[in-house]
Amino acid sequence: MTTPAFKRILLKLSGEALMGDDSYGINRATIERIVAEIKEVVDLGVEVGVVIGGGNIFRGVAPAAAGMDRATADYMGMMATVMNALALQDAMRQIGLVSRVQSALTIEQVAEPYIRGKAIRYLEEGRVVIFGAGTGNPFFTTDTAAALRGMEMNADIVLKATKVDGVYTDDPKTHPDAMRYKTLTFDEAIIKNLKVMDATALTLCRDQKLPICVFSIFKQGALKRVVMGEDEGTHVLP
Repeated sequence: MTTPAFKRILLKLSGEALMGDDSYGINRATIERIVAEIKEVVDLGVEVGVVIGGGNIFRGVAPAAAGMDRATADYMGMMATVMNALALQDAMRQIGLVSRVQSALTIEQVAEPYIRGKAIRYLEEGRVVIFGAGTGNPFFTTDTAAALRGMEMNADIVLKATKVDGVYTDDPKTHPDAMRYKTLTFDEAIIKNLKVMDATALTLCRDQKLPICVFSIFKQGALKRVVMGEDEGTHVLP
């Protein structure tokens, strides 16, 4: 294909994706590489929204959070995602990629509040919109936030960036003979408990017929190949 297969995408990045080979925090070389890949697809005319997790930061305080009230711990995790969103925005700025951070929690000194209409307008203007703080509610994962924002932004697809280049019949690290699924239905993913996304996110996408692609963000050029409709990752289809 010479033109992108998707006009508007919602990219779900885990916080762990920003760590690189580090044990926690943000690896500068890794975030710069990820941002460069995002710029590649933006330069193709694709509109990009990003939902970012916070595991790379929250992992450092997780031992202290043991036994903590779940809602309190979740709010801490949400603030970690805002920190990652700001780091992404700064890395994008340094390569000339215009972006906006919108937070589901009100932190107006550092990020705009999430406003759907404004976010859609930014996308239409070619700006990357980075959604921080998950859904703004405890007990919901950033997977669910990605599904929700994908539907609200009228995205063509949710792209879940992971460490593995798709969904396999078994863990490819411990089972070298495991086979990668090229396509799956939502019901197959749910029934087989394939850990594509959490059950709430999968159900939301299934009900709204919003496809998902799971691919490796560590595989050079994989994001562009997915956007161009090439055989990359695993597609979960209605």
